[in-house]
Amino acid sequence: MKVVILAAGKGIRMLPLTEKVPKVLVEINEKPFLYYVLRNLQKAGYTDFGIVVGYKKEQIETFLDKYNFKAELIEQKEQLGTGHAVLCAESFVNGEDFIVIGGDNLWGVEDLKAIMKEDNYNYISGMEVESPQHYGVLIEDNGFLKGIKEKPKEFHGFLINTGKYKFKPEIFSVLKSVCTSPRGEIELTCAIDVLAKTNQMKVIKIKSFWKDLGGINDIELLTYFLKETWRE
Repeated sequence: MKVVILAAGKGIRMLPLTEKVPKVLVEINEKPFLYYVLRNLQKAGYTDFGIVVGYKKEQIETFLDKYNFKAELIEQKEQLGTGHAVLCAESFVNGEDFIVIGGDNLWGVEDLKAIMKEDNYNYISGMEVESPQHYGVLIEDNGFLKGIKEKPKEFHGFLINTGKYKFKPEIFSVLKSVCTSPRGEIELTCAIDVLAKTNQMKVIKIKSFWKDLGGINDIELLTYFLKETWRE
């Protein structure tokens, strides 16, 4: 199953580090973060990667050559949202089921394998956290997604969206039909809500780990985590 890795953003929350490199190439323990992402995908059995690039895209091409990774680079010429980034990968996907992940997130091999579902449903990965109000909270009923509440002020449960998905190719027609957000972007979560309303989206829960390179403060946490757990 093909994997689409979203890596086009500027990483504003990672400044000043991202003045010189894309967010996904910020180094953790002397290796770019994207190295760990791709290696865990390989360990899980994935081999066909499409990386959506934009900001300093030439550095990602250099990274692939240096570490001997094979991937197709898909340019997102304008930063018009995560949904638009996925749309850019339509030709790469070529009518097949596929996985979507953020290049600034890391999951365990077990969970990367688990979402490779060959059935008629789309999947979203969720994890329970202590402070769900800082994330997109998943509303689940009997394994099916019913909706997503983005950074809700009211309590809707502890299960949050980790940004790992398996989609049927029909997601592209949904993305083309959803309205743009007030900031002029095509939001992937809007398309997911459409699928949820017709019981086409299931929730699969994280069993190993999920780590987010969200901001500067996450670097120290990831440095320690990978130093203690990483095995080639």
